[in-house]
Amino acid sequence: MNPVIIAALIVAGIIVVVVLFMFGQYVSLWVQALLSGARVSFVGLIMMRLRKVDPKTIVFNRISAKKAGMELSTDQLEAHYLAGGKVTNVVRAMIAAGKADIDLPWGRATAIDLAGRDILEAVKTSVDPKVIDCPHHTSTKNTIDAVAKDGIQLKAKARVTVRTNISQLVGGATEETVVARVGEGIVSAIGSAASHKAVLENPDAISKAVLAKGLDAGTAYEILSIDIADIDVGENIGAKLQADQAGADTKRYQAEAEKRRAMAVAQEAEYQAEAQKNRALVILAEAEVPKAMAEAFRAGHMGIMDYYRMKNVVADTSMRRSIAGDSDSESR
Repeated sequence: MNPVIIAALIVAGIIVVVVLFMFGQYVSLWVQALLSGARVSFVGLIMMRLRKVDPKTIVFNRISAKKAGMELSTDQLEAHYLAGGKVTNVVRAMIAAGKADIDLPWGRATAIDLAGRDILEAVKTSVDPKVIDCPHHTSTKNTIDAVAKDGIQLKAKARVTVRTNISQLVGGATEETVVARVGEGIVSAIGSAASHKAVLENPDAISKAVLAKGLDAGTAYEILSIDIADIDVGENIGAKLQADQAGADTKRYQAEAEKRRAMAVAQEAEYQAEAQKNRALVILAEAEVPKAMAEAFRAGHMGIMDYYRMKNVVADTSMRRSIAGDSDSESR
């Protein structure tokens, strides 16, 4: 036989084997879909491959949905696959929601999945509620600290039981928001208590007060219960604040007293300076007396006898003052 013919037959045989292998995969998927009642066209399987869609994922999920009583077309599954969604998670979530009698249409499920939420985990949480620690385990604080009206600090821990609110999952606040709101509610409830003893005697009053505020509004969860897991007595914040205020008041009063003392010292110094000034003026005035007397002598307005009489009067006045001073000292 001609070697060219032999080579052509070999090449043709290889091509036939490859084609049979490729079509064998599609035939297997086509048969599975046909026998499961979720018929998929053979051409459609080939077109999926050309559109870079995994046929196995589409066929298996269509079969699962069909067996669960849901009718999902290949176009719906392909569109979500091409959009980057997790087709298997969405189908499994819809099956679980259907078994739990939860309304979860295809459009809402795919929107939740494309929003980055784990739709399967959300459905599981809706069926089996989960417990969230408050404060959250990722928080740097281990307790929620609040102060009652009597000034005593209380340290509380809470456990919040929630379930997923499917209708609010897209655009709803996350778990962190729920924890923050619950913490805020606990602080407000403790702060409004008249005494820390009342809180210790009846911790469930905190839970009732927090639940009554509707903290799950606008979130992706529905709060079922808030339980106070632990509550301890902390510091006497009121007494500490009063002591700090008293210390601050003492310093303020001391500063005001020192200010008044400094003002008094300054005023006394001013008075002393004024007295020195007045003495200097008196001395200057006394210095003018001899000048005036000399001028009177020169002008003839005053004689020598007048001068002696004046000196006698001065001496007499001085003697009387000294005698009066001695009599005063003897009387004392």
